[in-house]
Amino acid sequence: MRIVTFVAVKDDLIKYSKVLKEGKVILYPTDTIWGLGCDATNTEAIKRVFEIKNRPTEKSLLILVSDLNMLGRYFKDFPEIIFDLEENGDKPLTYILDNPTGISPIALHNDGSLGVRIPKNDFCKQLIKYFGKPIISTSANLHQKPFPIKFNDIDQSIITNVDCIIDQKYAKTVSSLPSSIIKIKPNGEFSIIR
Repeated sequence: MRIVTFVAVKDDLIKYSKVLKEGKVILYPTDTIWGLGCDATNTEAIKRVFEIKNRPTEKSLLILVSDLNMLGRYFKDFPEIIFDLEENGDKPLTYILDNPTGISPIALHNDGSLGVRIPKNDFCKQLIKYFGKPIISTSANLHQKPFPIKFNDIDQSIITNVDCIIDQKYAKTVSSLPSSIIKIKPNGEFSIIR
C-alpha cells in the first residue's frame, strides 16, 4: 500500500468535525476502504449507522483514534506491545482490546471488547484529531454485501441516507487491503484473527 502524505484543508476539518459533533453520520475514505462513521461516544448516532447498513445491532463495530495518546484515553493500561506494532507495522492493524472507557456500549462486542485502529493515512488522523474523539469505522456496505473499495461501488441507498459525504479528493489513500486484526489481552498475549 502506498501512503500519500498531505494536509487536509482546515475549512474541511471544521465542517466535517461540526457534522460529527451534531451526531450525524459521515461517508468517508479510510486507509482501507470507504466507511461509515460517527461520534463513537454517541449512541443515537451509532444506531443510525446500524440502520443505514441494515446491520443487526448485536454485531460489534470498531473505532478509529488519531494516535497512541487518544488510544490511552479510551483504553486504560493498554498493552505495551502496541507501541512496537505501530512503530514497525507497514499495513493497517486493528486491535481487539478489553475494557474500553467512554465509548457507547452498543459499539462493543458482547464480551466487552472493542476493535480499534490508528489509521495509516493523514486525512483520517487529522479529522479525528480535530474532532477530538474516536469515530466509528465500519465498511460502507449493506449488511452481508461486498464492501466498497471505490466510491462508485457504494450502494445508492447508503449514499442517500448518510448526512455528509467527505470530499473524494481525500480518498487518495484508500487501499483494497483490509486491516490485519489482532486480539491482545491485557497481559500482552495476542492472537492473530486475520
